[in-house]
Amino acid sequence: MSISLSSLILLTIWISMAQIQQGGPDEKEKTTALKDLLSRIDLDELMKKDEPPLDFPDTLEGFEYAFNEKGQLRHIKTGEPFVFNYREDLHRWNQKRYEALGEIITKYVYELLEKDCNLKKISIPVDATESEPKSFIFMSEDALTNPQKLMVLIHGSGVVRAGQWARRLIINEDLDSGTQIPFIKRAMDEGYGVIVLNPNENYIEVEKPKIHVQSSSESADEPAEKRERKDKVSKETKKRRDFYEKYRNPQREKEMMQLYIRENGSPEEHALYVWDHFIAQSAAENVFFVAHSYGGLAFVELMIQREADVKSKVTAVALTDSVHNVWHQEAGKTIREWMRENCCNWVSSSEPLDTSVESMLPDCPRVSAACSTEM
Repeated sequence: MSISLSSLILLTIWISMAQIQQGGPDEKEKTTALKDLLSRIDLDELMKKDEPPLDFPDTLEGFEYAFNEKGQLRHIKTGEPFVFNYREDLHRWNQKRYEALGEIITKYVYELLEKDCNLKKISIPVDATESEPKSFIFMSEDALTNPQKLMVLIHGSGVVRAGQWARRLIINEDLDSGTQIPFIKRAMDEGYGVIVLNPNENYIEVEKPKIHVQSSSESADEPAEKRERKDKVSKETKKRRDFYEKYRNPQREKEMMQLYIRENGSPEEHALYVWDHFIAQSAAENVFFVAHSYGGLAFVELMIQREADVKSKVTAVALTDSVHNVWHQEAGKTIREWMRENCCNWVSSSEPLDTSVESMLPDCPRVSAACSTEM
């Protein structure tokens, strides 16, 4: 069995402490010193030194995986399902690898929405400038013009993006289990226009700019030759420091900052924005929502903000394991009454499908999904 350098260092310290503690009172100082040393070790940084580089492929082919004809993710050579613990005892590295694959899956699903479902990618805010952060949603060609029916899909919180219910299910089960594609295709087959929200795409990440601190000795009247000499020394010092930092901490990741998307900085804001700029403008006489988990909370918040408009356009709402709470969200009596008549929440349960499930909240009926609705 192999043992990592960081594990060996910690093991040595712990053994030393155990040996010292078996000694007499004179050994207390040594014990205290070792405890102090152990408390000052940054375990996360120490573990990073044992990791391979966080340099992962940017395509499914690079990972040597592909989706088969059943929509299952399988290894190209072995045919085996995805393996999370690719490298033993390197949980952080395995997690980073999983996240990198997840980003590829997200782009893959976007492609399926456009190519297989014939949806259009619509940039938001609709009046965004060239330089400001943007997000997007997906819509069918007739989403705004279909006079009869419009289906709106909202996923839950976390890493999922437009077109997904659960990344974990996409990777470990299949595309039908983890994506919204079966819902979209059936809705379109039955004559619905479709809008797919993207409530977790709230910001873009950019690398933090490096702040240059000007030396107090630098001044406008300093001779140019002296400034050039100092600049050269400064660059050489920085080069040495960067080299040392890379050796000391080879897995140091870039410092990022978040730039929020205007009027779409949260799932609730996003739902409200899409309602105002798209759903409310649609020609559909009947609008239907399917909302999972936090998507249900976002819908209730939309009702609170646009109660009369929602009641006039929305015919029914299908919730799955919704985490909304009419008390915490301060939904009024008229909203609760409307939800009792027009909403239904399918929840995880081993009871037969559509069996009534008791609820403490006075809003919409809760019924069994006859399985886990974890998405």
